[in-house]
Formats: sequence, C-alpha cells, structure tokens
Amino acid sequence: MQTTALQGLGNFPIALIIFAGIAIFLILRLRSVLGKRVGFEKPPIPSGQLPGFGGPIIEGQAMSPLSGRQMPDPRSALGERLMQIINRDPSFDPQKFVIGAETAFRTIVTAFAAGDRATLKTLLSENVYQTFENAIAAREAANQRHRTEIKSISSTEIEDAQVIGDQAAIIVRFASNQINVTMDSAGNPVAGDTQVSDIVDLWTFERRLRAGDATWRLAAARSG
Repeated sequence: MQTTALQGLGNFPIALIIFAGIAIFLILRLRSVLGKRVGFEKPPIPSGQLPGFGGPIIEGQAMSPLSGRQMPDPRSALGERLMQIINRDPSFDPQKFVIGAETAFRTIVTAFAAGDRATLKTLLSENVYQTFENAIAAREAANQRHRTEIKSISSTEIEDAQVIGDQAAIIVRFASNQINVTMDSAGNPVAGDTQVSDIVDLWTFERRLRAGDATWRLAAARSG
C-alpha cells in the first residue's frame, strides 16, 4: 500500500527521490550519528597531548612501536587505565589490540560499503548495527551502491580507555586515506567524492572483561 501511494504521487520519480534523500542523509551523517556517548566514554584526548613514546613497559617487558601504530606511555594516565584492563584480563595486549582494531576498521568499512550485514553483525554493538542496517536498507531501496576504498592507514592510536565494572571501552583514532562515493543505478555519483580524502575517525570499541566472548565491538564512531 505504501508503494502504491508513492507511485500515485508522480509514479516512480518521486519515490526514488524520497528513498535517495533518506539514503544520502544516513550515509553522510553516519559518523556524527554514531558519535553518541556510550555512558562512560570521555571526550577524546586532543591530538599531540599524549606523552612521548619510545617503547612502553608492560609487565616488565618493553614493547617496540609499530610503524604508524602509536602506543601510550604506561606511566601516563592513559597507560594506567590500560593497565586496569590488563589487571582484569591478563590476556589483553595493547599492541595486539591496536593491530586487531585496525583490521576491524578495514573490515567494517568494507562490509558497510558492500552491505555485508552478516559481517557487520559480528563486529558492531546492537545500536550501531541498527544504524548501519538502516543506512544499507535505505541505500538498497534507492537502488544505490556505495564504494569505499581505504588506500592507506597512516596512523592508528589509542586515544582513551575506561573501565567501569566488567565493561571496558577503548577509543582509537584512525587517520586514513579513503575514497567514499555513493552512486545511483547508472553509476553516477550522488554523494561523496571519487577523489582520495584524508579522514580521521574516532571509534570506540567495547567488551565485557572475563567474558567468554573476547571480541571488541564497535560501540560509537565519529569524525575527529
């Protein structure tokens, strides 16, 4: 009945315009919409205010910095908060977490562009998944497709961490070069740009400590 009513208002073009408007709005606003606070998330630490890093010591062993992946100084306030996670879950390794977060970043961005709901459902919190699902559904209804290419990730850095009860959250800053464009059924761009853009994203990953499922899921995202 809804489709018939839309077609009655001018047949196909009006319905297409409505669906296209919804899809474009959701896609362009995803980062700000997902940037809602998650209860205990603190504002991200301004870039450049973290102490210098030369090789933090975790449990008495120095860790070498990975290219483009900065690790916080364990003597800093942020380092101490990461130690709280380690104390609750000795298997937690900040360096491995950063590598995993970067992999999740690539996977989630690619899965969203492809409309891969199955993959997204395993890596997103329930609320974030629903936001992605709405955007994908609107895009499909408008007969559009989204193209995303991550050309490179220049840096991945832990911005903040919090532990409340059994819940832990870590904010990660990703600086990347991407192509993001939404195209109509004829392949014409309707949103975004085919040129490479520098993008900074702040993603909050959450998990319950000492739980059987050790997966860190995306719980919030916003542009930095």
